Amino acid sequence: MTETVTIPTLSGTEEFTAYVARPAERAKAAILVIQEIFGVNAGIRRKCDKLAEEGYLAIAPDLFWRLEPGVELDPDVEPEFQRALDLMGRFNQDQGIRDIEATIHYIRREESVPKVGCVGYCLGGRLAFMTAARTDIDASVGYYGVGIDGLLGEKHAIANPLMLHIPTEDGFVDKNTQKAMHEGLDDHPKVTLHDYEGLDHGFATEFGKRRSEDAAQLADSRTAEFFARHLG
Repeated sequence: MTETVTIPTLSGTEEFTAYVARPAERAKAAILVIQEIFGVNAGIRRKCDKLAEEGYLAIAPDLFWRLEPGVELDPDVEPEFQRALDLMGRFNQDQGIRDIEATIHYIRREESVPKVGCVGYCLGGRLAFMTAARTDIDASVGYYGVGIDGLLGEKHAIANPLMLHIPTEDGFVDKNTQKAMHEGLDDHPKVTLHDYEGLDHGFATEFGKRRSEDAAQLADSRTAEFFARHLG
């Protein structure tokens, strides 16, 4: 079952919406799905639906609501891709993390699901790292997160497991950034990095030309195993 719910901000003075996919039986845990720069579009909703099929309560908050509520963009359509880049440039990431934290509180309080993980893609992959460092999320996964080298000063605050999927030919994450991620995180007891040789940004998208089927299935299987282990 799917629906749209309304979540209060941490201050309680405003609210935003989130897409929710519910499992057929009682949820074994909850997973917060963090959008790409394209909003809570069909691909992100499909990620939620698949997680619900696996027994999780899945919820994707609309993090761009202060800029343009309900935006849905297609990365394969050039004008929409450019619009997404503009939204990302104007998006306040620190505020976005507070909205993610508000969503975590909502899940535990209103849905009565104590164990909460998150998985994010692109911008969401970066936000997944920030969520691991700045909230009490139980487990986090980031796919092709951008600019994580600039966040390594926060790595000491990561107290719960984090997994990052890194395509080696990512057009938005150069080799020096990847090297810095490995040098900064390979010895972190809570962090696991997986490289995907020859692959580009967006390889695990549900729809569109960016998807690489074999690599997406491999990464998703690692994510499923990770959540089963840490949210069980």
